[in-house]
Amino acid sequence: MTKFKSPLLVGTTAAMLFAASLAPMGQAAPATKAPAKKAPAKKPAGNAGKVVLQLKLPKPAFMGTPKAIPPGTTVDKSSLGKHRGAFFVPAGLTNVAAGKPVTSSDERPIIGSLPLVTDGDKEATDGSWVTLAPGKQWVQIDLKKAYTIYAIVVWHYHGEARIYRDVVVQVADDPDFITNVHTVFNADLHNQLGLGIGKDRDYFESNEGKLIDAKGVKGRYVRLYSNGNTSDDENNYTEVEVYGK
Repeated sequence: MTKFKSPLLVGTTAAMLFAASLAPMGQAAPATKAPAKKAPAKKPAGNAGKVVLQLKLPKPAFMGTPKAIPPGTTVDKSSLGKHRGAFFVPAGLTNVAAGKPVTSSDERPIIGSLPLVTDGDKEATDGSWVTLAPGKQWVQIDLKKAYTIYAIVVWHYHGEARIYRDVVVQVADDPDFITNVHTVFNADLHNQLGLGIGKDRDYFESNEGKLIDAKGVKGRYVRLYSNGNTSDDENNYTEVEVYGK
C-alpha cells in the first residue's frame, strides 16, 4: 500500500533543509519562533476582583438617537448614540429591590399601581409603568433591611427619547430620610426640590435605563425624585433595581 506524506509536512521539511543550507558550516540553522500569545484582557485599574454587572434589558422601544437636545437641559452631547460600557461591581450582588414594597408622595397614581416599580417588568408597554401626578414627586422602596448598595438602575418611561427633570436618588436608614441620608445622584441644577444643587447631568431615557454608581453606601430605603419631563408634566416609573448585598 502506497503511503502519501502530508503537503504541510513536506513543505515544513523543505523549509528546514533550505534554512540549514544557508547557515554557515558547523552552525545550526536558527530555530523557528512560535507565534506570540496574546495577553489576556486586563480590567481597568481599581476593578481587580470585581465582575461586570449583568443586567437583563427590555426591548428597545424606538430607533435612532435624538437630533436635538431640549433647551435648559444638561445632556452630555458626547454620550448620544453610545451604549453604556461595562460596570464593575463586587461578586455576589443581587437585585435586593425585587418584589419589595413601594410608597410614594402620590398615594393615588394616575395610571397603574406602585408595585409595578419592583415587579421585574421593564418593558415600555401598556401596563408596565405607574404614572404619578405632575410636579415634584417621588417613589420609595423599602428593602426590608440595610444593604451595602453598589448600583441603582431606574427606568422611568423609555417608549420615547424624553428627559425627566430634576432626577435625584437618595439612600437612607429611615423612611423619613432623616438618618444617614446619602445622595447618590442629583441632576437638579437649580435646586427645585430643595435637596441641594446637583452636579450630575440630565439624560435621555432608553431601554438601558439609567445606571447610578452608589459607591457602596449602606441603607434600607431608596427614594427617587423627578419633576415632570420634556414631553409632559407627569412622572413615570417603570422599574427600579437596586444591586447590593
